[in-house]
Amino acid sequence: MTTTLTKPPADRVPEQPRRGRGSKASRAGGQMHAGPIAYIVLALFTIGSLFPLVWTAIAASRDNQRLAQTPPPFWFGANLFDKLEIAWNDANLGEAMLNTTIVAGISSLTIVLMSTIAGFAFAKLRFKGRNALMLVVVGTMMVPPQLSVIPLYMMVAKLDWTDQLQAVIFPSLVSAFGVFFMRQYLLQALPDEIIEAARVDGASSWRVIWHVVFPTARPAMAVLGMLMFVQVWNDFLWPFLVLTQNGNPTVQVAVAGLGRGFTPDQALIMAGALLGTLPLLLVFAIFGKQIVGGIMQGAVKG
Repeated sequence: MTTTLTKPPADRVPEQPRRGRGSKASRAGGQMHAGPIAYIVLALFTIGSLFPLVWTAIAASRDNQRLAQTPPPFWFGANLFDKLEIAWNDANLGEAMLNTTIVAGISSLTIVLMSTIAGFAFAKLRFKGRNALMLVVVGTMMVPPQLSVIPLYMMVAKLDWTDQLQAVIFPSLVSAFGVFFMRQYLLQALPDEIIEAARVDGASSWRVIWHVVFPTARPAMAVLGMLMFVQVWNDFLWPFLVLTQNGNPTVQVAVAGLGRGFTPDQALIMAGALLGTLPLLLVFAIFGKQIVGGIMQGAVKG
């Protein structure tokens, strides 16, 4: 008894399993595309975020009488550039921006360097009292800054630093938040094996910081620097207490002197606030892509 084997027709090819759009094979290595709902939500959030800035520009182009009417204006008037020029000259915003750039630049740079070194020590070095000291650092974040205004002002007055930029720079050279932020980042982003390898190669502690810690912490340093720069730039209470508008004002002190009188000129105040905000927008427009890219790079490495 013989059996014959029949071959399948050549035109019949075994069917391959279909890969749906939601399958793992299609998602692996592919690019995800947002739907229309995601774009609508993002557009709404973008409009909501830009509305305060746009409203400031609209209010700066109007007068008090129009701003007091109901409904308020929702489009620009004809006085925007005139109000900006008056605010720039009356508040001496050119000198104020230079002073604020010096204060914010020095403070943010020092905070970033000191916080990175201290964060590395708390994250990777073993020494007695490390946890207790870290609790003290975190505890200082819970103390309202208003409590230190009077003793700090007494120290500044005794040093004869009133109406001088060092009165604003020195109290902002360190930040407990910066130390905590860098410690948490270096705990995950900096492996102990890299530090041990550097030690085996004969690197000192400072060389480890310079060649290992700083390159690893660069994304977090960029983010911390941006946050501290914005915080110091927008600081109002302490500069308002130790600086004057006619001496060495920062932007916030200079803008606070606008619109004084029996009836404050709201448009002039808005124009000064708009001018004081534009440098921050410019800095973020220039360095925002690098900062966001650094965050994503650090997240992938971590």
